[in-house]
Amino acid sequence: MKTLRKITTSGLLLFAITTVLGCVDEPKQKQIELIAYTHSPLEIKKDNIVQIALLLDTSNSMDGLINQAKSQLWDIVNEFSLAKCGNDARPRLQIALYQYGNDNLSAEEGYIQQVLAFSSDLDEISEKLFSLTTNGGEEYCGKVLQTSLHQLPWNKNPDLLRMIFIAGNEPFDQGQYNYRTALTNANEKDVVVNTIFCGNYELGINTNWKEGASLTGGEYMAIDHNKKVTHISTPYDEIIIKLNSKLNTTYISYGSLGKSKIIAQEVQDGNALAMQEAVAVKRAVSKSSRLYNNKKWDLVDAYDDAEFEISSVEKDELPDELQGKSENEIKLYVESKKNEREEIQNKIKEYNSKRLAYIAENQKSNNSGELENAMIQAIKKQAASKNFSWD
Repeated sequence: MKTLRKITTSGLLLFAITTVLGCVDEPKQKQIELIAYTHSPLEIKKDNIVQIALLLDTSNSMDGLINQAKSQLWDIVNEFSLAKCGNDARPRLQIALYQYGNDNLSAEEGYIQQVLAFSSDLDEISEKLFSLTTNGGEEYCGKVLQTSLHQLPWNKNPDLLRMIFIAGNEPFDQGQYNYRTALTNANEKDVVVNTIFCGNYELGINTNWKEGASLTGGEYMAIDHNKKVTHISTPYDEIIIKLNSKLNTTYISYGSLGKSKIIAQEVQDGNALAMQEAVAVKRAVSKSSRLYNNKKWDLVDAYDDAEFEISSVEKDELPDELQGKSENEIKLYVESKKNEREEIQNKIKEYNSKRLAYIAENQKSNNSGELENAMIQAIKKQAASKNFSWD
């Protein structure tokens, strides 16, 4: 964990800093630097962060792509939750979302919209994916690439992983903005661009999708975006879904976000279940992982943050069950919910292991999602260059 000591000398503020920046070797992790400045404080990166921007074509023909993204988000999250970097450091995941090629979007903006800036809030990411609808339009890959590179706060640490996945089915060079210029900017920011052509592999090559990936060292992939993903039902699905309902009762909302986020959690559970029972199961597994953290509105997750103090929460921002309680009583209540949550999460993981073994035994062919396979393949390959590995 980072330690910070402030020293004043000769009008300068000197800081002795011990910090982990990205996925680096152990000697670098323990290095202590003295940094002086006279104007503004130094921004310190505490975490290993992987940034992924999804740029999805939402024109008329892309309903299948959007449905795959909605249902397979949880597969990608669950796979990524197993990632480790260097000496068992576990990275955080930030996802941004853009849509392009939709007539409902502004023509002046090139039919492009930032749906979500970088976020680690899995409920918010799910909500934004489910908000997407398709409508015919003009698909400008170069423009949406450049927009995402310019608008998003990409991390500058060379040890961290930054990736774009752009998916669509029209020629990559469509529009006035030169995609090669955008890819040059991506290289300058050390952002790897992966292209996913929704259609025939050779057609994607002939319409510049492969070049769009190769210019940044990314992966070119072609998928059948209309492929129906067949989920295998298991004897453990219903058990996991019931455990998920119990898991929700361990959340203690607080602050201005609390009530709305509790509702959002339930809504996204419902969205997943409406797609298929298996999608709801995968979401429940994600909620039992380290990546599902809601410290901004949940007292249990906040309590685990070393910088958080129960006393910092105003009394009127506490839920009804904690009104009138002393600080010690609140801590005891939070700790009991934390223990209850860990027990439920462990049960979900246990039953999910049995579920995966059942699927492996009964799956006759590869019925997993095309988008999921493409993204996980690229993520693992590019993460290896940053010293990542998988359990």
